[in-house]
Amino acid sequence: MILLPDDLRAILRANAMRHDAAMRDELAAPDFRPVLKLFNPMGAATWLATELDEDGDTLFGLADLGFGCPELGSFSLAEIASVRLPFGLAIERDCAFATAHPLSVWAAWARRSGSILGAQAMLWRLGPDADEAPAAPELPPS
Repeated sequence: MILLPDDLRAILRANAMRHDAAMRDELAAPDFRPVLKLFNPMGAATWLATELDEDGDTLFGLADLGFGCPELGSFSLAEIASVRLPFGLAIERDCAFATAHPLSVWAAWARRSGSILGAQAMLWRLGPDADEAPAAPELPPS
């Protein structure tokens, strides 16, 4: 399977160029919707990408390796593609992935639930009302 087809590559590069232009003009960073979802078919690791650097390898987005702490940052497409799993499996692209929610909403819900998969379930249940970041959980009185 091709992890990054040309049409998605073009969208991710365009997002990166718009982000760079915003930074150059000292504008607020754009909050793009993820356009690429990669996942481990045998585990919880999941990546959502919004941008692709000029090098054609460095993606930016939300990474979740399955340890309960998804984080925003950069990750290497080549490294992800090089992962070999049992039974001849490899990291896959979710061909049906589409979202109306920007990366900031995904990040907030993923942190709240502890995973991108948990965020996906919550966003699906909440629908368009999920565009607000989740409220911080209340702490018990001390």
